[in-house]
Amino acid sequence: MNAIHKGRGYIYSIRYHIVWCVKYRREILTADIEGRLRELLAKIADDNGFTIEELNINLDYVRLLIDCSPQHHIPDMIKALKGVSARLLMKEYGDALREKLRDEHIWSPSYFVATTSEDTEDQVATYIRSQRRSS
Repeated sequence: MNAIHKGRGYIYSIRYHIVWCVKYRREILTADIEGRLRELLAKIADDNGFTIEELNINLDYVRLLIDCSPQHHIPDMIKALKGVSARLLMKEYGDALREKLRDEHIWSPSYFVATTSEDTEDQVATYIRSQRRSS
């Protein structure tokens, strides 16, 4: 069930299902990169004041369920998640990533976002957890 939060003069429950892919759908998110990406995304969310409720990282995409406040602007959250993670992953794993990518960009510029409700939140969370890594 969606958590209900209280702000100054308002009550809210906002959750987003977000998905983005690796550029060219290259399968670069191997186990070691996945572990580091999990750490980076958790830190970015913490630094920006939102919570990652569910996270699934496959070889070529990232899928999240985020809980945030009305002050969070979706494009800004995604820009932080994708931009900071790409910069730090390229800094740490640049040589390995450059072998599989055509350029310096890790993420596709597009993304998917949908809101969840009390009726769909459990279904989305279960779906995210159920996604399996392709080897």
